Amino acid sequence: MTQVATEIENSKMRRSTVWTMGGSHMLNDLVTTGLVPSLAPLFMKTYHLDYTQTSLIVLCSYLTSSISQPIFGLFADKSPHAWLLPVGLLTSSLGLALSGLAPNFLLLLLFVSLSGLGSGAFHPEASRGTHMAAGNSKGLAQAIFQVGGNSGQALGPLMMPIFLLATGVHGLLWFTIVTAIGLGLTMRIYPWYRDNLNLHGKRMREVEGQNQVGAVTLLVIIIVLRSWCQIGISLFMPFYYEHHFGMKLNMSDKFTFIFLAAGAVGTFVGGLLSDRLPKQRILMYSMLCSIPFSLALPFVHGAVALLILIPFGFFILSSFAVTVVYAQHLLPRNISLASGLTIGFGVGAGGIGAVFFGTISDHLGLLTVFYVLMVLPILGGILSLFLPNDAKARATTHS
Repeated sequence: MTQVATEIENSKMRRSTVWTMGGSHMLNDLVTTGLVPSLAPLFMKTYHLDYTQTSLIVLCSYLTSSISQPIFGLFADKSPHAWLLPVGLLTSSLGLALSGLAPNFLLLLLFVSLSGLGSGAFHPEASRGTHMAAGNSKGLAQAIFQVGGNSGQALGPLMMPIFLLATGVHGLLWFTIVTAIGLGLTMRIYPWYRDNLNLHGKRMREVEGQNQVGAVTLLVIIIVLRSWCQIGISLFMPFYYEHHFGMKLNMSDKFTFIFLAAGAVGTFVGGLLSDRLPKQRILMYSMLCSIPFSLALPFVHGAVALLILIPFGFFILSSFAVTVVYAQHLLPRNISLASGLTIGFGVGAGGIGAVFFGTISDHLGLLTVFYVLMVLPILGGILSLFLPNDAKARATTHS
């Protein structure tokens, strides 16, 4: 009777823990992928940069995060350390706050890189903690966790018109408040996470199933294409609308917020569906449904652009939580590594896309960037056809 009661308890989602993980994820992504691309125009004017130099700031943030996350994830699978959860969030938020004091471009890159490194340490541990607290609701738990991150990304552009355009880069020092809040959230769940890590590691050693490295590699490529879509719009849409349609930066930042907010809604819906439908199908439909909106985006502005950005953001990011759970399904023996590859390397590779798009903007113009963005969902949709369908595995699990 005791064993049955324990199994029932383990199958339930620890809602307070999952929501706390989602809240800490929101703060982490606010100070990294949310604010760093949005700060690009401000950094550009403050340090007198060109598009390529400006995109290097985003690259340093994303690349330090993307390279370190799989490493931290692999390290966490072999030797988990609960303290990386609060320390990672502390470093990511403090790094951004210190960038407000950077006297030159090189130190700015250093502080932004420090923030990215903290994000790299935070994500695998936080994602694994969410996985541990999910019970049988893996998709829903990851949806809550990822919506937290997407909400942080969406809130980043709003910080610009609210106060950063008025205060300048020195206003970033106010984000030390985020450091304090983040420490409070992560320390709240730290005792539970620390005490359950050893038990979780034992279960991972006993889990059935083999890692599917080839399928994960293809999945990461698709995630990179999705990430390039997101960073292309977040970073270059304000410049594009300002130069081509005369839209002020504070208005175009609101458009970016709407795009990312729609993506946060899509992330939650996609994660919820992944507990009921094959994840490969959700990913494929996410890419295919994005195609008409990506094709229309370069040629519209104003209210019509909003009608395009809302469904585009919803569909292109609706697979965000899905790909994390799908990667954990494909790498059952390396849960943290799966999180590091999907949330970290895949998403962080968007920084490489930022430099790529920045170089295109300097040499071929901003419009060319949006022509490239038109193609990415098409490539993602085609590649998703070759991923293994997890319907059979789901049927076995639920039988």
